[in-house]
Amino acid sequence: MSPRPVTTAVLLVGGFGTRLRPLTLSTPKQMLPVAGPSMLERVLAHLAEHGITTAVLALGYKADGFTEAYPDGRCAGVELVYAVEPEPLDTAGAIAFAARQAGIDSTFLALNADVINDLDITELVEFHRSRGAEGTIHLTPVDDPSRYGVVPIDEDGKVLAFIEKPAPGEAPTNWINGGTYVLEPSVLDRIEPGRKVSIEREVFPAMVADGTLYALERAGRWVDAGTPATYLEVSLHYLDGTAGSEPAVADGATVDPTATVTSSWIGPDAHVAEGASLDRVLVLAGATVGEGARVENSIIGPGARVGAWASGTGLSVIGDGVAIEPGAVVNEARIPAEAE
Repeated sequence: MSPRPVTTAVLLVGGFGTRLRPLTLSTPKQMLPVAGPSMLERVLAHLAEHGITTAVLALGYKADGFTEAYPDGRCAGVELVYAVEPEPLDTAGAIAFAARQAGIDSTFLALNADVINDLDITELVEFHRSRGAEGTIHLTPVDDPSRYGVVPIDEDGKVLAFIEKPAPGEAPTNWINGGTYVLEPSVLDRIEPGRKVSIEREVFPAMVADGTLYALERAGRWVDAGTPATYLEVSLHYLDGTAGSEPAVADGATVDPTATVTSSWIGPDAHVAEGASLDRVLVLAGATVGEGARVENSIIGPGARVGAWASGTGLSVIGDGVAIEPGAVVNEARIPAEAE
């Protein structure tokens, strides 16, 4: 008898999005637009291509931002199930809480929903089953593995160790945990209900010790979109042909013919005034860039206003509704500053 297809995924979306503040002070990270569709919609659309029909959202911070956005309980053609943590339970705790809430009793996916990739999930599931694994991790190569969980494997793909955030220069490999997992329901038995449990620091090392954790190395497009730099990067990839060809100017937005706009996304109902200059900028919904303003490599939050002849550079992030005074110079800043 053929194994049941994997049709359910648990998505971790309950974090505070601290690295993307001030944008996340009012909006959950995965609800931020990525050149149009939300980050969550981008992730779910990819999952749907590989047979996922139900996504269980492990919610915490600003859960209403998700439930209100999808009142019919569907996104990108995928049915949504909401599991709101009573308190933060860390990665494994959140996965287990959501899976139990949804009654998951067969092989399922679990993933960090701030990662945009082109992973062949179907292949990952097939590899998992071919090894008889209890859990399988997607591995991706990075230049600096010190910020991530490093995962050395043997020739069969069995994980030999799980080293979370090794010191610079001490990592045994540059293949890191890519944040997408295939898990058997037995993994849930390893996670005590109601307690904060890290899958990276507690559950995976225990599975390594039992010889039940495997990993598949696959390079490809992979972006952790949780920082201003990577959020900007992944958004612009949908404009330059790297990941798609979304329109650079959204419905309802206006750009004066005398403005110069390159490698930028202008969100719904946003306005760029005459003589303004934008290069590598995200202008989110309802924001305004004033006459003659110059903005480079920065993000302007929803409803924010950049005054006439003002300047914004150095990966500055302007929060929701913030007004930059005419002629002001903003460089490498997050406004409001207390959001950092």
